[in-house]
Amino acid sequence: MDSTTRRTGHMAEGTGWRPLQPPYPGRDAGGLPAPHGGALVDLLVRGEERHDAERRAQGLAALPLAPRAHSDLWALATGVLSPLTGFMDRDDYASVLADMRLDGPGRWIWPLPVVLPVPADTARALTQGQTVALAPPGTSPVGTLTVTDVFTRDLLAEARAVYGTDDPSHPGVAQTLCDSPVAVGGLVRVWRSPPAPFPGYASTPAETRALFAQRGWRSVAGFQTRNPVHRAHEYIQKCALELVDGLLLHPLVGETREEDLPAAVRMRCYEALIRHYFPADRVVLAVFPVAMRYAGPREAVFHAICRKNYGCTHFIVGRDHAGVGGRYGPFAAQDLVRELQPELGIAVLAFDNAFYCRRCGNTATAKTCPHGDDWHLSISGTAVRTLLREGRPLPPEFSRPEVVAVLAQALGTGGGS
Repeated sequence: MDSTTRRTGHMAEGTGWRPLQPPYPGRDAGGLPAPHGGALVDLLVRGEERHDAERRAQGLAALPLAPRAHSDLWALATGVLSPLTGFMDRDDYASVLADMRLDGPGRWIWPLPVVLPVPADTARALTQGQTVALAPPGTSPVGTLTVTDVFTRDLLAEARAVYGTDDPSHPGVAQTLCDSPVAVGGLVRVWRSPPAPFPGYASTPAETRALFAQRGWRSVAGFQTRNPVHRAHEYIQKCALELVDGLLLHPLVGETREEDLPAAVRMRCYEALIRHYFPADRVVLAVFPVAMRYAGPREAVFHAICRKNYGCTHFIVGRDHAGVGGRYGPFAAQDLVRELQPELGIAVLAFDNAFYCRRCGNTATAKTCPHGDDWHLSISGTAVRTLLREGRPLPPEFSRPEVVAVLAQALGTGGGS
């Protein structure tokens, strides 16, 4: 299969790929932006076809799915990663590392590799065109992959390109270096989602687009988060709501670092915040089911593309977006997303670090507050966890009491699930 058919969506009969509707001419019927690549990819097997696919998969060789690959598979299937129709082959992989674009016609911007690592001995038995089952450990197959390529990754070079470093203390680098260097590329079909602890919030891009249209929203700001929303985040979100019709509060619930708060705790915080401090008809809370890479600027571009696929017209990029340990410049992510914005097709709302200023008496940023750091309330995540575990209160200027109550209960008991 040539690269043109793989990337543009004009797939041959029998491949299983189909757009949910004809390619958008820039905006969909509700006035929302076209998905990345022009059409929302749909790789889900439904109805009687699903039963047939499950039955056939029982007789196929199976490839193991680690948790990250499993979440990537579901994101591929539901169009979160449009225009990708499967795990990357060597040409897409090399092109993404070299210049953040997919290989072939269109040359769509794409900043992160989406690959399926497999053990080397397993890969040796694969042939081009072979269909294999995809199965998480200990479970029955959830989908299939038709092999287009088997290739070897240079893991150190990948780490340097994606993360700007090959230092294994970086969590994304550590994950990459633990992978098998052998990867399998190919088209996928999927019939079962990963177990989701938040079924009421597991909206696909097709579902969020339909909901936005139902509410009459023609402009939607997406907010990426992997932390409980504190007052500074709330300030940024409400600033955005002054400019757009609605907010997609979109916490990442895939794999994160062990020191990050569990997703279940964070979700209870978001529910409390929306219940008490946001107009319910102007906010949609849904989960973003992919793993955190901690890739800074490149991941900010990735997050923007995914939120465009969900139907957002705007994407909020804060200070050190997707960063870790101060490894990236505080505005490097904003700079890269702004540079690529004309091609990304989603507007960037760039915010400086927000804080509570005791002299101003409100939440502000350096753009609106003239006072020095001595007036600013700033508490690190480590300090927050320490205060809560010791039973000491957080200042109300830092976090809403309803959110603090959720965090105190979770951290005080050592729980969070």
